[in-house]
Amino acid sequence: MPVREAEEREEFDVAVVGGGPAGSTAATLIARRGHRVALLERERFPRYQIGESLLPATVHGVCRLLGVSDDIEAAGFQVKRGGSFRWGTGPEPWNFLFALSPQLSGPTSYAYQVDRMTFDDILLKNAARHGVDVREESTALEAVRGPDRVSGVRYTGPDGAAREISARYVLDASGGSGRLSRAVGGERTYSEFFRNLAVFGYFEGGGRLPGPDRGNILCAAFDKGWLWYIPLSDTLTSVGAVLHRDQAARIQADREGALRDAIDRCDIVREFLSGATRVTEGTYGEVRVRKDYSYANTRFWAPGMALIGDAACFIDPVFSTGVHLATYGGLLAARSVNGVLSGDLDEARAFGEFEARYRREYAVFYEFLSAFYDMDQREDSYFWKARKVTGSENLTSMEAFTTLVGGAFSGERALVDASAVSERFSASSAQLADAVARTGPAQTHSGERMNNLFGAPVVSEVMQEMNSIQRRGVTGPGTGEAPLIDGGLVPSADGLGWAEPDA
Repeated sequence: MPVREAEEREEFDVAVVGGGPAGSTAATLIARRGHRVALLERERFPRYQIGESLLPATVHGVCRLLGVSDDIEAAGFQVKRGGSFRWGTGPEPWNFLFALSPQLSGPTSYAYQVDRMTFDDILLKNAARHGVDVREESTALEAVRGPDRVSGVRYTGPDGAAREISARYVLDASGGSGRLSRAVGGERTYSEFFRNLAVFGYFEGGGRLPGPDRGNILCAAFDKGWLWYIPLSDTLTSVGAVLHRDQAARIQADREGALRDAIDRCDIVREFLSGATRVTEGTYGEVRVRKDYSYANTRFWAPGMALIGDAACFIDPVFSTGVHLATYGGLLAARSVNGVLSGDLDEARAFGEFEARYRREYAVFYEFLSAFYDMDQREDSYFWKARKVTGSENLTSMEAFTTLVGGAFSGERALVDASAVSERFSASSAQLADAVARTGPAQTHSGERMNNLFGAPVVSEVMQEMNSIQRRGVTGPGTGEAPLIDGGLVPSADGLGWAEPDA
């Protein structure tokens, strides 16, 4: 019996729950510092996952740090130069190109549309190559609690037997539906502003944007919401409609009918799909629904445990932020774990930096996306009326925002005063609308007109940290970054930990 107990309880430095982009990123970067890492994944990869559109900070920043750039390039994913939007007052699509700044235009001004089954499998296999003990078909049951901290995780393996891992840290990357996050305390707060439903499927033979924009994601607003149109290959396209949650009953009663109705209401997508057929068999043959797009936990960490990826937060998909926030959270958590395990930092200092940066990234995207929604002028629709930032009727949404992102920034008046938030968002919306108008219709080359967008404060702020991650990937370690947070830390020279800034 003692031998059996020893076999069922193992010791690691870190246990990561979830093998998606957040979990694989964190596990790999911690293992690269020589720590013992176990990763528990409940499914067998490759498996289906939504979220096919990546940002350059992930491709050229995080993926280079992980050592998977060659694997990603070899996979043959659809290259995208940016996003194309039929959104706002103008009738013509306009581009948001991935020359994120004049300094980063050129060889890394692109990202990919990816098959997540392939992309996630690449990241998970890479974790195993770096020494992570990857255990698929292993379901986490609960966090193990010691007297004053989380000290491990209980799980069942492929044979159904219960086991336990003791670890200095547990990172929960189990997604939005996992229960392990309860161990950090706090609660999940949803945004009324972004609380939508999405119904989506896949089509063969759809049209493409002209020239070098053919790989771009297209987001097109219509009277009842908006549609995404993601070219995954020369012939396969992911198409989804984001609608108000009051459409839930209708969507559940007829998913395909709801998707078709949305497509019929949006002329540009309807025309692209005029000669296409919906995929009805295999992995892509189902019309799926996802709900409750935007939320954040009121706590991201507790002693011995941190939340990353969808376990921590998620925000509306219009700018393809899901994988970015997931890999960014994994990177931040890895730096904090590495800093503590090396003895360089105490836990509160390291994970204070983790939560402050993570909440800041969520906050700037929340403001940017709120301003983006506020740009649309279809005010005859309940969907769009409910997303107007200005006006007293939206005070509840502004108060919800302060709850979502307050955290380490609770001392900033603009994030604790709902009226101040509403006023700032109104200004951001006006700035963004003006920048889009000056940029003009879709451009095939970045240049002076595209720089109009980057001159808008709401855009430059949301690009700040993504630029930093991408720049580190392009130029290598030791780039002399300044603290992002007042009194905060900076990345270590190798990018895998934290360091105190130079005096």
